[in-house]
This record gives sequence, structure tokens and C-alpha cells, in this order.
Amino acid sequence: MLNKSSLLLAAIVLALGTTDSLAGVSAQQAATLKTTLTPFGAEKAGNAAGTIPAWTGGMTQAPAGYKGPGAHHVDPFAGEKPQFTITKANLEQYKANLTAGQIALFNAYPETFQMPVYPSHRTGSAPQWIYDNTFNNATSAKVLDGGNGFADAYGGIPFPIPQSGVEAVWNHIVRYRGTYVIRRSAEAGVQRNGQYSLVTSQDEALFRFYNPKSNYSELNNTLFYYMTFTTAPARLAGNGALVQEMLDQVKEPRQAWGYNPGQRRVRRAPTLAYDTPIEASDGLKTADDTDMYNGAPDRYDWTLVGKKEIYIPYNNYLLTSPEVKYEDLLKPGHINPKYTRYELHRVWVVEGKLKAGARHIYSKRTLFLDEDSWGAAVVDQYDGRGELWRVSMAYLKSFYELPAVWTALDTFHDLQARRYSVQWLDNEEPGTADFSKPSPDDSNFSPAALRRKASR
Repeated sequence: MLNKSSLLLAAIVLALGTTDSLAGVSAQQAATLKTTLTPFGAEKAGNAAGTIPAWTGGMTQAPAGYKGPGAHHVDPFAGEKPQFTITKANLEQYKANLTAGQIALFNAYPETFQMPVYPSHRTGSAPQWIYDNTFNNATSAKVLDGGNGFADAYGGIPFPIPQSGVEAVWNHIVRYRGTYVIRRSAEAGVQRNGQYSLVTSQDEALFRFYNPKSNYSELNNTLFYYMTFTTAPARLAGNGALVQEMLDQVKEPRQAWGYNPGQRRVRRAPTLAYDTPIEASDGLKTADDTDMYNGAPDRYDWTLVGKKEIYIPYNNYLLTSPEVKYEDLLKPGHINPKYTRYELHRVWVVEGKLKAGARHIYSKRTLFLDEDSWGAAVVDQYDGRGELWRVSMAYLKSFYELPAVWTALDTFHDLQARRYSVQWLDNEEPGTADFSKPSPDDSNFSPAALRRKASR
């Protein structure tokens, strides 16, 4: 159930509807980020039932035993046991706190899909300079071009007190995940019978929006650079890609390049956006499915529906433990539930409906955004007939070395094909995401740099 403050907030949101705000909120509204709301705009108080605790600052320090940058995370909640487990047999009891996509997974895999529910911990946190910038953004940020970009916000959540659906979507797209990260991981497409093939890659991202030494005027419309190189299997090794992500992609579309080791050439990749299938996922996700949702939001009308209490994946440290092997984790239909962890959290519900005349394989998407981090935890996607088709889940955890909440791994389920894809597997890799390296300059993310690095 929603508490009174949640109901009031939802009523305000519904009254505002889909209208894009022209400017930030008032100074009086922004002041609540230092009283009743967290610095990111979540409700600081717990829920009335006591099943969601109050936010008291989140997790800001690594637990004992953590070996440092790039090392696999130590589970700070390793001693906890599930309070209960949701199964197909008791599904009716918990439906009110599940998404349509989660319910569909129980119906699709009634004998095996389960959700172990643990005590809720509001571990979401960020550095103080991110909070300070978020507070400043609250009164200055404004959406542009009907919501297809924003201005006058930098280095923090742009709309911590959102007034429209597209503002909430932008909060997810530009949420904090450090400034520079190197991450080695594997991706797998899992077939109906449980067979899978791994594609291993090393990724680099430079989040220019979160350069503490820069500002909005120096962005030049560039949010971040992303570069990836495939390392295995042998038939794909050496392939690379570079993406320059724009703030306003209607004004200036995303720039992308690919490197083919056989040709030793870098070529433009103009179609790496919207519903372009991603090869490494076995065609189970689109370009804008990556990171739960990314890219220009211009093909959808976004509505901020309100808040809801949902059992979402949270604090999933066991899921990426080096003691858990891929063959133990990747099972027919879904990942092995014994390694997953769900908690009850408040989420923003944002609904995107395909605009008349726009083209996309999804006619509707419903995003469930964690209120403490703005990361999408679950996304339900509908086909052209309006039927539920695909379900994506981000198994969130706190990267306490930053600190920030990001994903342990992401799953992408096709309910019709009964197959799924998993991204960010790192159990059998030598380490996890490393945020400790000095940030390179922009020249390290040029087409020439892509060719140079790929040729090493």
C-alpha cells in the first residue's frame, strides 16, 4: 500500500499528466531535498507497514574483506535468509506488488521461476558533490525539444522532483555510475533447453556528464563515450564498437563506429539505435533495451503514472560471486532463482506509448525506476498488438566503492520465444567493474583510437 505522502505525490503527478516542464521546480520545492526527500528525490521515510525502511544515507563504505578497485564485491548481507519465497503456488498473495512482466514469468515457468524475498535495505547513495549538483539542477534544469533533450543541468540527477514522464526517463538515462569505468564481462543468449554460448568483451565508458572538473557549457551535447571490444569466442574476437552518446539526439543523432579485424577498417554504424537487434544477445534485445532503456526518447509519449511498492531485484551480490559458475546460474527459461535476491522498494512507474506515425517493435514500455537511484529495475515491453512480449530485469546492487547503485547483471526475457539473454556476467572473469583508473581525454574515444586499441 502507498503511504499518504506517496498518494499525494502521485496525485500531483497525475494532475500534471504528460506535459513537459518548461523549467525546474521552485526553490521551496527544491528545499524538500534536504528535509522530507533524499538528495535524489526519494521519500526519506519508510512505508506505513514497516516493510520498507527509512533512508538514512545508504551504503557509503565497503564491508570488511573487500579487496579494492576491480575486485569482486563482498556480500554485506551474506548472513541473511529469505523472509519468504514467491512461487506460482502463492502468486495471488503477492500480485499487488509485482509487475505484469514478473507475473508473466511465473505463468511461463510455473515449476521453476521463484522470487526469494529478503529484508529491504535502502543502500542507494552517491558522493556529496553529486548531491550538491542535483540540488542545483532541481531549480535550473529544463527539457528541450518536447523532452528529447535537457539543458542547464550537470553532474547530478537533472529532475529529482520530476514533473513529467520524460523527465523521469532522463533521470534514468543519466543516473550516476562514476566518471570512468572499465568492465570485463560476458553476455549469453540462453535457448529453451538451457544451452548457451558466451560472448566476452571488455567495455570502457567515459561519462562526460559526471566529470567533476567540467560543467554543462563544456558538454558540447555529449553525455558519454562507450567503447567495447569482443575478446571471445575466437570467431568474434577483435570486433570493436565506439558510441558517442548525445544529449539531444534529435538535434544531433548518436554517433557510432564499428571495427572489423578482418578488414582492419573502422566504419560508421548509423543504425545502432532504437529497435536495431543486438547480435551478441542472440537477437533478444534491441539497441535501446540495453541498460534497460537508453537513447533518444522521442518515439514515445511518456506518462509519469506515480509510485508503487514492488518486489524488485536488489543487493544482488551472490549473483556475481566467483563461487557461482555460469553453468549453475544459466538455466532453461531464467537464471537460477537460488542466487537471486528481491526486496520491496518504492518505484516510479513510467509508461511510454509509441507515438502515432513512429516506428518501433514495442508499442508500449513500462519502466519501474528505483526511487533511490533512478535505475530501472524492471521494464515490461508490449508488441504491436498490445500484448506483453518481453520483460527485462536489472539485478541491482550497490557498488560501494563509488558509491552508486548499478546492475550486477541484466536479463532480457522473450515470453513468446521462451528464450532469454543475460548481460554483464562476470563470475568467471578475473574481476568486476573498475572505477579507479584516471579519466582519459576525449581523444581516447575517437575512431582512430578504436582502430589503434583493436589492433593491439
